[in-house]
Amino acid sequence: MSQLNVSSVSLFARRQYTLAMLAVAYMLNFMDRQILVILQEPIKADLGLADWQLGLLTGFAFAIFYTIMGIPIARLADRGNRRNIISISIAIWSAMTAACGLALNFWHMMLARIGVGIGEAGCSPPAHSIISDLYEPENRATAMATYNVGVYIGILVGFMLGGWINEFFGWRMAFAAVGLPGILFALWMWLTVQEPERRDAAPEAPPLSSVFNTLWASRCFRHLALAGSLHAFVGYGVGNWAPSFFIRSHGLSVVEVAMLFAPIGAFAGAIGALLGGYYSDKLSHRDVRWNIWLPGLAVFCSVPFSMAVYLVDGPYVALVVSIIPVVLGATYLGPMLAITHSLVTPRMRAVASSILFLILNLIGLGIGPWATGLISDLLAPNLGSESLRWALIIVILGNVWCAVHYYFSAKHLSGDLARVHAT
Repeated sequence: MSQLNVSSVSLFARRQYTLAMLAVAYMLNFMDRQILVILQEPIKADLGLADWQLGLLTGFAFAIFYTIMGIPIARLADRGNRRNIISISIAIWSAMTAACGLALNFWHMMLARIGVGIGEAGCSPPAHSIISDLYEPENRATAMATYNVGVYIGILVGFMLGGWINEFFGWRMAFAAVGLPGILFALWMWLTVQEPERRDAAPEAPPLSSVFNTLWASRCFRHLALAGSLHAFVGYGVGNWAPSFFIRSHGLSVVEVAMLFAPIGAFAGAIGALLGGYYSDKLSHRDVRWNIWLPGLAVFCSVPFSMAVYLVDGPYVALVVSIIPVVLGATYLGPMLAITHSLVTPRMRAVASSILFLILNLIGLGIGPWATGLISDLLAPNLGSESLRWALIIVILGNVWCAVHYYFSAKHLSGDLARVHAT
């Protein structure tokens, strides 16, 4: 009995340590991905860029390679050692983040951002697969949400470090300071994290076509992917431009935005992610559709508060109001990943995550920031410096359309889960 207790404690500790390391990896992922957002105003002035070019750098230039490379890397993760894939990926994206500080023009920066995207493609799909092997389905949304807290901590650290270092040493040094430590963390992960045993007994992962066919056959997944894409479209389209809005429309400095906006957004986002995972797991015991109803209701209710952020007078009132939509908007990713993994077999999970992220990031990260910047440029002749404010308000309306797809996804969930279990 004592040996059993020791074994259980050891397993629990290893599981928690692995989840914590994966969350830190995801923190570095978003810190390196989003630091460009807080630095885009000084970069714009230094390199002479337009808003649509900034939108490409923060969105499409990163997203296209991030999503394309995600599927073959995820395929490799379903067959090989996921810990090693994540460690190598961290080293690559960290080095390419540091290289962003060497850019002399738009094209140099784009090439470096492409490198960041290729490296970061190897993080989440293998991590999702590991988490699903470590945790039972009834606890999976909470575990996924804990992993996703790394998003908001990464944004917080990236914004604050980027804003502070830019203030005293310039934007180039900021990229080096956040990028290079990741190489050491990659080595630490490779040395200390164990590759977990896979839950299924299948010796080989199914063909890639089987994963596509399984997901495409699910009407729940089709609507869920569209809902998540629109959710990400608004999230990235608004979030990547919010610091620029406070600088342009409220006259705050880069370091002021970093020290005020980042902590509020990070803590509110982390709370929203954890609450989304916890209550999805809790409510899904009554009805599994709560995994989808909860983020759908949250994103719909967030619309008026999101608009208020860009309509109220004064930056501090706007920042306080922003807490509500950030909490509500952060609830979706943990439940969405848990549902996606429930619709496929264990050996399909990494590829299923990469397919979901392909759709989310091409539409959300790839188009969202670029579309916001383009709308701002189109409105600028008539609205001047206020063009970004109205571009953000227009983009926020996408969350209404998003909520519709959450509704239809939940409508088909029970039937699709029954077919998966029957198979």
